[in-house]
Amino acid sequence: MTSTLAPPTRASRSARSRTGSRVARRTSPWVYVASVAIAAVVLSPVLYAVIGGFRSNGQLAADPTGLPNPWVFANYIGVITSGNFWTYALNSVIIAVITTALVVVAGVMAAYPLARFRFKGRQALFNVFVLGLLFPLTVAIIPLFLMVRDLGLTNTYWGVALPQAAFALPMTIVILRPFLMSLPNELEEAAMLDGASRIGFFWRILVPLSGPGMVTVGVLAFVGSWNGYLLPLLFLNRPELKTLPLGVADFSTQYSADTAGVLAFTSLAIIPALVFFLTMQKRIVSGLQGAVKG
Repeated sequence: MTSTLAPPTRASRSARSRTGSRVARRTSPWVYVASVAIAAVVLSPVLYAVIGGFRSNGQLAADPTGLPNPWVFANYIGVITSGNFWTYALNSVIIAVITTALVVVAGVMAAYPLARFRFKGRQALFNVFVLGLLFPLTVAIIPLFLMVRDLGLTNTYWGVALPQAAFALPMTIVILRPFLMSLPNELEEAAMLDGASRIGFFWRILVPLSGPGMVTVGVLAFVGSWNGYLLPLLFLNRPELKTLPLGVADFSTQYSADTAGVLAFTSLAIIPALVFFLTMQKRIVSGLQGAVKG
């Protein structure tokens, strides 16, 4: 005996849509209130630093939470005209670009067989990368320092970029694997019928279709590298190779009495990563949605 389910009627679909709309109307105000509250908590320190850079030290001492009166632009001008700031920024950009390239290329190549091939121990191998999310950088810092030193990579961009990429790979594979698994198998079968090899399918079809996921992991790797402090502190001892986080620390120590100048330097240091993240925000969301659906 077989039974078939009747397709949903227009009335039932409209009833579900009305129910969903009522739920959405009932929960929307609270969602907006929570979003505004969280945004205010997160953005308050950033706004304080940005606005504080337009004040003098006397204004900060008299009223730490007040608005600039008058507005002082000398702090930002002094940082921008400083040669050290642009040297630090260039070093951060180079290391972040190298790290991002390594993470994206190595991540998609590692996630491809874990997502599309079936072999013994595949899930166990993937679990190893998942466990990598629980492995903090500080635990491995001593053997990592000895390894980088023995390889002669201290005071080089690669000495910082390679460890950063290695510690970013677990998150990259966790995001990319379900994204690649969600791609239809019919695409690969059609490519094979047309004479494409697995490598040809990977480079010509899978990589272009994986653009949103690759952009997501690339942005996360870039921002993580830009904000990195511990590895550059250990491996970059020459002043001309220091990154912006190290520059902020040095500037804060050297000009500890110039609070307004420190706030201006810090604000300018976070702007590139913030702008880059906000520019790629929609692509990040689409990439994460693809990973969740997979």
